[in-house]
Formats: sequence, C-alpha cells, structure tokens
Amino acid sequence: MNELLRRYGLPLTVFFVVLTAFWLLVLVILPYLYLFENSFRPYLPVSEMGGPLDVYSFSNYLTFFRTPIHIQVFVWTIIYSSIVTVLCFIIAYPLAYYLAKVARSNIVPTLFLLLLIPLWVSEILRSFAWFIILALKGSLNTILIGTGLMHDPIRWMTGFRSILIGLIYTYVLFMLFPVYNSVSSLDTNRIEAAEDLGSPWWRTHWRVILPHAKPGIASGAVMVFMLSAGSILVPTLLASTTSRWFTEIIQQWMFESQDWNTGSAYAFLLLILCTVFVSVVMRLLRVRHADLAK
Repeated sequence: MNELLRRYGLPLTVFFVVLTAFWLLVLVILPYLYLFENSFRPYLPVSEMGGPLDVYSFSNYLTFFRTPIHIQVFVWTIIYSSIVTVLCFIIAYPLAYYLAKVARSNIVPTLFLLLLIPLWVSEILRSFAWFIILALKGSLNTILIGTGLMHDPIRWMTGFRSILIGLIYTYVLFMLFPVYNSVSSLDTNRIEAAEDLGSPWWRTHWRVILPHAKPGIASGAVMVFMLSAGSILVPTLLASTTSRWFTEIIQQWMFESQDWNTGSAYAFLLLILCTVFVSVVMRLLRVRHADLAK
C-alpha cells in the first residue's frame, strides 16, 4: 500500500483499491455466495419458496453421487483435461524456449503478435472453425485425400478426439506465456556453462532449464487444466454422440431443467473436486503453492 501511495498518490491509490474491491466483491464473491447458498436449497416452484419445504440440505450434492453416469462423465472430464494439460506443455515448452533463448530479439514481438491474433476472434467462432475443419467432408479430410495421404475420410469428431484438438488450440497460449516468462528469466550463462561442461542438450533441459521454469510450468498447468475442465463452448460444439463434458451436465441442469439449485451444487462440486485434484498432483510433483505466484 505504501508503495502504491508513493508511486501514484492518494487519489489514484484509492481508485485502484475501490476498483479491485468492486471486482472481487460484486463480480466474484457475491455471485459465488448466491450460488453456494442456492446449492443447499431444494428446487421448488416460486409459490413454495420460503415455505416449510424450503429447507437446507445436502440432497442436491447427493444427487451427483447417486447418478453413476454423472460420476463417469466427471472422471472422463478430469482425465481428458489432464491429457490436454500435458499436450499443451509438450507443444508450448519448445516454443517458449525458442522465443526466449533462440529467436532474435527483434523478431520476438512479431512472433508473439502472430500467436495472439487468434485470440482476437471469439472462442465460439474459433470452435465453429474447428467444427468445419474436422467435419467428415471438411477441409482437413479434403486436403488429406487431395494430397494422396489417405484414401477414405477420417471421422475426426468421434469420441473425445475433436474436443482434445479444440481445447489444446484454445488454451495452449495459457501454457506458453508463463513458461516463456520463466525461461526468459534464466541466465543464458548457466546454459552455456552446462554445454561447456559436456552436458547433452536433453540433460541441460532436464537439470538446468526445467527446474528454473518450474513456477511457470506449474502456473500454466493449473490454468490450462482448470480452464479445460470448466470449458463449455468447445465441448458443446465439438463433442460427438459418445463424449460428454461435465459442464454440459451443469448447463442442462440450469438451462434445460431450470433447476439452478442442483446446477449450483454440480458447479461447486466441479470447483472443489478439481481443486483437490490439482492440490494432490502438485503435492506428488513437489510443487508449492508459492511457485504459482512467482
């Protein structure tokens, strides 16, 4: 606070504090408290709300554990969100290293601009674009057949295949930027010293670069996993008849069944269980919560 006062003065400091408090209270805390309170109340007609049947209970949460298909969908959502996170890291790490340590500094802004251009388009339009590309008679199959790489079209939109492609494309930059920031802060002399001592490239990455980039990797992994597990547009547009995402069930409770109470309970279960899963994985990988803030 003292640093803010010294740098910006009293009026701007008060404005920043009030704006932050408004954001946290009105746009985050109060809506979550409203959903949390509703998740313990039964779904009743408007005329019966506040009556003798309107009591708090865990029945909405128990609905999830009494429905095996919903548990199965949740487990698959966690599994494929983890796969998306791993694949995003495999794609983002070499690119982040190239941008931070290999590419000339005068072309890095241009490369970042090219990477950011897709973000200027809304997520729903990008998902529709992938729907067109991955369709049975879409552009991808047309190119593969036209170039002679294959004779029959591939059904890309079966199972979770198309969802994985859409989620990786949508959230890979959320892995790239934290990893880039961590790698760029590494002193290049440490890499050169490892190479001068005869370390092969893979050991240099394993013993020098990856440990230094650990905070960025942890931050990017948490963001990609949570965003993937909570995504609704990509699974809705790119899902097949054999794949469902847990957020689709939440949407069905809230907008199709008009049962916001059970939908709220499912939403909080997703938040809580995903948080527990991330905390357990971080503990197994010996990643501290302080690493996420670096």
